[in-house]
Amino acid sequence: MMTVHEVSELTGVSIRTLHYYDQIGLLPPARSTEAGYRLYDEAALERLQQILLFRELEFPLKEIRRIVGSPDFDKKKALAQQLGLLRLKKEHIERLIALAEGLQVAEARETPEFGERRRDRMDFTAFDKSKMEEYARQAKAAWGDTDVYREYETRTAGMTMAEQQRAGTEMMEIFRAFGAIKEDGKEPSGEEARALVRKLQDFISANYYTCTREILAGLGQMYAAGGAFTENIDQAGGAGTAAFAAQAIRKYCR
Repeated sequence: MMTVHEVSELTGVSIRTLHYYDQIGLLPPARSTEAGYRLYDEAALERLQQILLFRELEFPLKEIRRIVGSPDFDKKKALAQQLGLLRLKKEHIERLIALAEGLQVAEARETPEFGERRRDRMDFTAFDKSKMEEYARQAKAAWGDTDVYREYETRTAGMTMAEQQRAGTEMMEIFRAFGAIKEDGKEPSGEEARALVRKLQDFISANYYTCTREILAGLGQMYAAGGAFTENIDQAGGAGTAAFAAQAIRKYCR
């Protein structure tokens, strides 16, 4: 765990900005101490990297929060989109550099009697950002444009940060229970595991969005796919809990 000061020193993001990201629900800390100090884990730092990459691409904070908060957020998909946009941005900057260098050379060679040649250099295609803007539009549209996300956004908009953190803690308690029955040698297809899957489904439906079996099956795949979700679940219930829960969800949904 790292304090807000340590995260600020590591990342170069100001403490004030980190506090603001917490206030708007963009980057809540992993937990807070009794004294109110924010503590950040590796999953929070990974989320911060995602946020900063989107900021480099000039995404508004509202759009970033919608993307990283989407129920079907996929880090691999997000990175692929970010790489695509960064490459387009690189091409755009390279065209601008080439234009500026060309103008610099031409200006050095310019003489008064050849002033009419300036019209030949009136090329503005290097400033065209339409391709990059269209790619960004598609990337934004790929996240949250579903009834599920709109329901999630509506429900969470009315929750305080304390309520969001409490809901997150209660959800981790369910995964802790998955870890406990796994350690007891119970099968993911057993009745105890099925009961926990039903409890998880009901909890998501009660607190975030209507969790159909189809959505639940997708969540199960995401839990065991690696990254922040897997790490957080395994941290709560012990190594292998995410994979065990994913198996239980898969068998339940079948």
